[in-house]
This record gives sequence, structure tokens and C-alpha cells, in this order.
Amino acid sequence: PIEDALEGITHSLCSLEFEDHRPLYDWVVAHCDLPSKPRQIEFARLGINYTVMSKRKLRALVEDGKVSGWDDPRMPTLCGLRRRGYTPRAIRNFSERNGVSKAASTVEYAFLEHCLREDLNESAQRVMAVLRPVKLTITNYPDGQTETFTVENNPNRPEDGSREISFSKHLYVEAEDFLETPVPKYKRLYPNGPECRLKGAYLIRCTGCVKDAQGNITEILCEYDPDSRGGDPADGRKVKGATIHWVDGATAVNAEVRLYDNLFSDADPDAGDKDFLDCLNPASLEVLSDAKVEASLASATAPASFQFLRQGYFCVDSKDSTPEHLVFNRSVSLKDSFKVK
Repeated sequence: PIEDALEGITHSLCSLEFEDHRPLYDWVVAHCDLPSKPRQIEFARLGINYTVMSKRKLRALVEDGKVSGWDDPRMPTLCGLRRRGYTPRAIRNFSERNGVSKAASTVEYAFLEHCLREDLNESAQRVMAVLRPVKLTITNYPDGQTETFTVENNPNRPEDGSREISFSKHLYVEAEDFLETPVPKYKRLYPNGPECRLKGAYLIRCTGCVKDAQGNITEILCEYDPDSRGGDPADGRKVKGATIHWVDGATAVNAEVRLYDNLFSDADPDAGDKDFLDCLNPASLEVLSDAKVEASLASATAPASFQFLRQGYFCVDSKDSTPEHLVFNRSVSLKDSFKVK
């Protein structure tokens, strides 16, 4: 308290374990000739499930090589959250909505994600990225022809304008958007299946596929409707298939994409009867080294965040991404598992 008073501290905020120390703090302030009268106020620590908040345990994760450092995007540190793509506004919103309490509590990690998702839904530019690419060839599209389409950057912010994306005979689509033998209610690409929309471009119908010697699908074959530019058929017929995203094969940019999940598979790794290291999630990081992203992302730099259509929100990695080797971190998925009460 003496040091607080001499330094002009008005309120000393600390966690509940210092509550027993307050009578001594107040006695010193009351009985010593000090230039100011600081107050000590205690509050409960905030816990978040599926992680640990103890500096000792976080240091152990770093020193044991369980994470890449204090700024690993799976860490609940400010530098880790920043590298994961968490914005200052999302963190402030999370803190304000939780408030300060005397009662110890544990907040769902899904609520922290919800706060980020709310922010990025308003601010992030929409782009197309194919994380697990397979080649798609439009067999009746003219060889050597290229055209461009104008697409909006953010439907929530018209002032963000639009951009041009290129289109040609050879594209990349997600491997999961094709099945040689479809399952019930599958509405994406399969041989002789329904017409599907290529986002912002044309209607296509799958006619077959090409496989390698091991039976792996290496190319999807489709035909397009030249009169459906923009995604709407000229005759107004109903399109029964899904809308899928794509990247032009002629201008696609290679990228590494890191899919982050909870660092722990147990919701309460801090419980007294557990060794928190035994609760680590072995699937907390998946690295996709052959993703294809649209050409507009070639010059993306940190801390820019984007919504990869149908995928989630991603940011440029502030540590490893370079113009020659783009790296994107998944900040949060599109689907919101948090239920607003």
C-alpha cells in the first residue's frame, strides 16, 4: 500500500486470494502519513473451458514444446489471440459482456468465438479459397478463353465495394464437393447429377471424372450453360443443386492453411484430479499445405482477416506468412455453437 500511495495508485485490483490481505492494506493506509489513500478491490479470476489460464501451466506448455511459443494461436494469451485473428473489439466485447464478479466462474470458449464471429461477420471481406483442391474442367468451355466476374466484397458493407475475379476452363473446387456415388440428399457434384451453381459465375452439370492408377479422383469433368452467366439460367428454370465456391486454375495462388481447434480435448483440464498435459488435444492443429486461394489474396498481409466462403474466418499469419509463402490461420468457423440466452 505504501508503494501504491507514493506512485499515485487510486485502486489496486487483484484476485480473490489477496482478500485476506486487505485488512492490513487498509490499516497501513489509515495509519501512515501518505500522500494518497488507495483502495484494494478483489475480483474472481475468469476461467475459460477447454484451456488453462495459469501462467505456470502455460509456461510448461511452451517449455515442453507442446506449443510453438507464447504466441501460438492456440494459447489464451493476448499475443496468441492476436495471431489467431482475434480483434481488439471482439476481446473488449467478450470482457464487457462477462463483467467483473466476486464469484469464480468458467465461461464457454464458444462464447469467446461468438464475440469474434460477430465482429468479423461485419468487417471481414469475403473471398474464395479451396482448402482441399481437386481440378475441375469445363469440357465445353472454349480453350484459351478467360473472362472476369464482378463480386461484392462484403454484403454487410456496400461501401467496401467489389472486386474482379477471373474464370477459365480449368478451376479448383473442394474435393468434398464431388462424390462419384452420391449419398441420399447430396446436392453437390456427381455424374449426371443436378445442375450446381459456381458462386457468381455459371451453372454446371457433372458428366464424369478422371482417376489415377490408385483410383484417386484427379479431375472432375463438367459442362456449363453459356446462357447462365451470373448463376441464373436464361429460361428461369429451377436449379436443384448447391452453390459451390471455386478458384480459377490459371490465376490461383498457393497457400498454407492452418486449421486450429481447442488445445485441450477435455472441457476442464484444470480440474484437481487431472494432469492437464494428459488432456491435450492431438488434433488441435491440422496443416493444409496445398490450398488454392483467389488471386486477390496474393498481396494479403497481417493482420488482415477474411471470410473464406463456406469455410470460416481466417487471418494472415503474422509470423510465418510471406509474399512467396502465404500462411492463413483459421480464427473461427462459420457455424456458431454458442446459444445466445
